[in-house]
Amino acid sequence: MSETEAIDAPALGRRELYDNLMSVVRNRITTRQFDPDFQVPEEHFELILEAARHGPSGANAQPWHYIIVRDPAVKRQIADYFVAEARFRAKKKMKFPTPNYAGLATAPGLIVVASDFRYVSAFPVLKDDESDLNRMYKENAERILLQSVAASTMSAHLAATALGYNVWWVTAIGQQKAQEAMKPLLGIPDELSVLDIFCFGPPLKPPYKRWKKELGEIMNWDVFNPDNFITDEELETWIREKRHKVMYRDADNVD
Repeated sequence: MSETEAIDAPALGRRELYDNLMSVVRNRITTRQFDPDFQVPEEHFELILEAARHGPSGANAQPWHYIIVRDPAVKRQIADYFVAEARFRAKKKMKFPTPNYAGLATAPGLIVVASDFRYVSAFPVLKDDESDLNRMYKENAERILLQSVAASTMSAHLAATALGYNVWWVTAIGQQKAQEAMKPLLGIPDELSVLDIFCFGPPLKPPYKRWKKELGEIMNWDVFNPDNFITDEELETWIREKRHKVMYRDADNVD
């Protein structure tokens, strides 16, 4: 570390920087309808992905690629895929409260997040061994990779928020149909996988803050607090009665 880097390092426990960060974190708000007439400056794409490239990753592998989509016709094709996928879920009665994916086509900023799963070999695996032990390590390696890409993507979300944008995180979750629909469209090599779509821009309507758990519900000192555990029955009740509220209502209207 150079002297300049050491001098620029924040003082331990400095609340000013923390409070500034939390202002950005709290204002990372999802919107699914954007102002379609807004043009994102090229510099903003670069600033956002500059934050993404500094995300932490297992083995410092940095197994991510970001494709900036500017062509309105391509945005529409991506939106059409997700609209069709939502209809498929509804027809199969998956009972998931799906958003209106048509808003993808109006996002001024749309970035496709792809990952190179070959990098799992950079993590602890036994390579050619087909034992149960190696399968366990391979599964863990895939989790490391996904967590790495998620950390980088969240850095991009926070950078977009710091620039004043609202965001939308759409997961492609590695579905084969998603790969077949988007990789040829964007020239993505077969070896890579589409993981997420990251949208951002000024909202078409005033955004709202969604419900978050209280700090005491997620924080445990020394050992897990049994009061924070929910039973299978309680989880099923939450999914049935509350999930749709916390997904699509503001924080004051979820009860």
